[in-house]
Amino acid sequence: MTALTPDQIAARLKQAAERANQEAAARRAAEHPHPLPPERGGPKGPEPTRYGDWEKKGLISDF
Repeated sequence: MTALTPDQIAARLKQAAERANQEAAARRAAEHPHPLPPERGGPKGPEPTRYGDWEKKGLISDF
């Protein structure tokens, strides 16, 4: 078995990373073949559950 040079190691790592990215993209595409439609009638602005409060018609409820 011959020792690999640093350039050879870098080339193999790059190839492996590209294969991994392609496989991950294929898995994501298979899991979600159709994107979800946009939400209708939802809250405007940032996601309320992320910030812990919800505003509907001017009334705010914290949870």
